[in-house]
Parts: sequence; C-alpha cells; structure tokens
Amino acid sequence: MAGTARHDREMAIQAKKKLTTATDPIERLRLQCLARGSAGIKGLGRVFRIMDDNNNRTLDFKEFVKGLNDYAVVMEKEEAEELFRRFDKDGNGTIDFNEFLLTLRPPMSRARKEVIMQAFRKLDKTGDGIITIEDLREVYNAKHHPKYQNGEWTEEQVFRKFLDNFDSPYDKDGLDAYHSVACQEVPCPHLRSEPVNSGPPKWNVQT
Repeated sequence: MAGTARHDREMAIQAKKKLTTATDPIERLRLQCLARGSAGIKGLGRVFRIMDDNNNRTLDFKEFVKGLNDYAVVMEKEEAEELFRRFDKDGNGTIDFNEFLLTLRPPMSRARKEVIMQAFRKLDKTGDGIITIEDLREVYNAKHHPKYQNGEWTEEQVFRKFLDNFDSPYDKDGLDAYHSVACQEVPCPHLRSEPVNSGPPKWNVQT
C-alpha cells in the first residue's frame, strides 16, 4: 500500500508540473484529474454519474459544466465550450461521458495493455468474455483486507467495497468486461494468484 501512495504522490507532482504549460483543453482537464492521484478521473466519472438521473449515460452542456464545477475543476467557460464541442461529434448538444472519460485516461503502453488483458482473463474464470460477481468471488480473498482482519468489516462488506473499484454503470450483478478492468488504475493486492486463461475476450456485458 505504501508503494501505491508513493505512486499517487509522484503522479500528482508530475501532473501539477505539466499543468503549468499545457494548453490543450483535454490535456488540461486530464492533468487536473491526475493531480488528485490515480483515482482522479474515476472520481470525475462518479460526479457525472450522480447527475445522470435517467441513466442514459449522456450529458448536456449545462450538466457538463455543473459536473466540472462540483469536482472543483478550474476551467474558463470558453475552454469548457471548446472541450464540449470536441466531444459532441454529431452536434446534438449532448456527449457520451463513457467515451469522454475513456479519452481522458492517459494513453496506455503495449505492456500496460497486456497487463490489463491478463487481469481480464484472470477475472473471467469461465472464459466467456464476461466478468460476473461469481467470477470475482473466485479470485478475491477478503480475509487479507486490513478492515476484515481488525474486525471492522465482514467478508461481504469488503467484497462489496472491492466491487466499487470497477467503474460500471450497471448493477453489480454484472460488469462491463473491458471498461471495468481497464478502469482498475492500481492493481488490487487481494486478488489471488491464478493461472491466466487463454483466448480473446468478447467484450460483452452481463446485466
């Protein structure tokens, strides 16, 4: 856990330094999120999701600006308008914030993508391209969590908290395979070590 904290501090320092010279609106927003650590972009996603009352995964400009303000993002109105226009590709006045958040995430190296693919295959115990709750129960050991060990949480409470790490809009009975695993910006120390299954994922969704 100390390594994760150190990684977050280094990430925040680098992001703040780059923010002083960045001019592109997308890059500036990305850096403001990363200045909060590895979960910064995911935190912005949660703010947007709270405002998505009808669960259609889109935002109009007013909602978009409110989300940025609620997350304390520093951005001029003109900059926000340019950013919104770049994501409103069909000009209908709304943006898909799933696509928006994925674009915000820093580009991944080939090695990083391979790590994510291995994590996906490890979680997909049935090999069907879908990560379900039962798949996760097979590889997650709640007994290693500090709050379970000190008696503060039950195994179920630890497990449900673990599920919150997956940035999925769906009920926790099923998770978007690719987006959920890719959103795990910090490896979880409580996943048991298991052989990695072979075969390409299908990127399906189990709801």
